[in-house]
Amino acid sequence: MTDATTPVPRGRILVVDDQRNMRATTALLLRAEGYTVKEAATGEEALGMLAQERVDLLLTDLKMEPMDGLTLLKRALEVASRLQVIMMTAFGSIDSAVEAMRLGAYDYVTKPFKEGELRYRVERALERARLQAAVDNLATEFNERHGLSALVGRSQAMRELTTRLLRVAQSDATVLIQGESGTGKELVARALHAHSRRSRQPFVPVNCAAISETLLESELFGHAKGAFTGAVKTRRGLFEEADNGTLFIDEVTETSPTFQSKLLRTLQDGEVRRVGESTALRVDVRIAAATNRDIELEVKEKRFRQDLYYRLNVVLLRVPPLRERLEDVPALAQHFLDRANARSPRTRRLSATAVEHLMTYSFPGNVRELENLVEQAAALAEGDELLPEDFPLRPQGRVLAATTAMPLPEATGLPPTDIARPTSAEAGGPTLAAVVEDAERRAIVQALERHGVDLARVADELGVSSTTLWRKMKRLNLRPPAGARE
Repeated sequence: MTDATTPVPRGRILVVDDQRNMRATTALLLRAEGYTVKEAATGEEALGMLAQERVDLLLTDLKMEPMDGLTLLKRALEVASRLQVIMMTAFGSIDSAVEAMRLGAYDYVTKPFKEGELRYRVERALERARLQAAVDNLATEFNERHGLSALVGRSQAMRELTTRLLRVAQSDATVLIQGESGTGKELVARALHAHSRRSRQPFVPVNCAAISETLLESELFGHAKGAFTGAVKTRRGLFEEADNGTLFIDEVTETSPTFQSKLLRTLQDGEVRRVGESTALRVDVRIAAATNRDIELEVKEKRFRQDLYYRLNVVLLRVPPLRERLEDVPALAQHFLDRANARSPRTRRLSATAVEHLMTYSFPGNVRELENLVEQAAALAEGDELLPEDFPLRPQGRVLAATTAMPLPEATGLPPTDIARPTSAEAGGPTLAAVVEDAERRAIVQALERHGVDLARVADELGVSSTTLWRKMKRLNLRPPAGARE
C-alpha cells in the first residue's frame, strides 16, 4: 500500500542521452513529478528496452554517438508506432526540429531548458499518448464487434479497405475481392459476412482452383441420384447450403467458360438446377468472389466472360500486398507470435532487431509468408527472444536498400532508363523482385517528370494513395522534388 506522500506513477518515460550528468539530472526531475523513468546511454540500448517493455514517452538527445537522435527516432517508431517522442537539442536548430517532427516526433525542447518548460511539454505528450490509447481501445472494440479483428493493420491502405468494407457490408451487393495470393482475401470475405445482416446465417467458402472442373458444378449446384457414375444419392450443392447467407467463390478466374456461363445464369436468375434435374430451386445468396489474377486482362484475353465480370464486379475490394503496407509488419508479426505462444508452453518475444530485419523484406508470399516465418521461428528458436537469424528470408524477396537517397533525373542528367537498376547479388541476372522495383522506379520517375511538385497528381496517375507514394519513394530512395506538395 502506498503512502499518501508517495507519488503515483503517471507515465513511463525513457530518457536517452550519452552525457551521463544530463541524463541523470533530467531523469531525477521527471521522477520527482511522479513519472516512472528509465535511462539509456545509447540508441541501441534504448531500442532493446523499447522491445522488452512498454514506454509511453521517449525523451532523446539529438546529437549522440554512435546512433544519433533522428536515427533512434525512426527505428523506435518502427518498434512502437504509438510511441510519443520529444527531441532534445542544444543547438536550437529549426532544420533539425522540423526534420524530427516530419519523421514522427511529437515535440522538441532546446537545451538548456527550464524545468517548467520540460514539465509542460512532457505532460502534453503523455496526454496525447493517453488519448491515442483510448482511441485504439475503441477501435479494437469496434473491430471485434464488426468482425474486423482478423484484419490486422493500421496502415492507410488497410484503413481504406476496412472503411469501404463496412460501407458495402450492409447491402446485398455482390463483391469482387482482388489481391495477390496470401493477402487474406478470405478473411476479408468473412469480415464482410460478419458485418452483414446475414451474419447469423452460413458462410460457405469454395476454392475453384482446388476442385476439378468435372466436380465443381456438382459441388456448387448439387446433383440428383444417378446423375453420373458415383452419384449414389441426391446431394445439395453449396448454393443451397449458403441459402440466406454468403457464398465465397475463391479463385473464380480458374473456371472454364462453360462453367462461367452456368454460374452467370444462376446469379442472374437466383435459381440453381442440380446436375441431372430439370427443376430449378430458388436461393437467396450473397456472393463474394475473389481472384489473384488481373481479371480485366483475363476478360481482354477472352479467358473470362465479360458479362460475368460485370455481374461480379458490383463493388471491388482490393486487398493490398504486404510490401505496400510494411508499417503493418510489426503488428502482424506480434499477432502471429501471440497465437503461436498460446499453443506453446514457452513464451517467445520479438526483438527490435528481428522486427527491423522483417521490415527489410518485400514478402512475395504476403501475410501468409509472414505467418509461416513467425510460426517457424517460434517453433525452432533456441532462446525466448526471437532474433534476426531466426527468420531466414528468401533473397529474391529482399527490398534492395541503398546507403544514400537517389536523386531524380533532373539532378543526374540521366534518362530514367539509366537510373540505378537493381540487380541480383548472384551471377544469374536480375531477380523478379529487382525487375518489379525497377518498373516501379521508372513509373514514379516518369510521373514526377510530368507533374513536377504536385505529388497528389502523381499518386492519382499511378493509382495509389499519397501515403503509399511517399512510402514507395522512400523505399526506392527517390527524393521528392523541392517544394513538393501532397
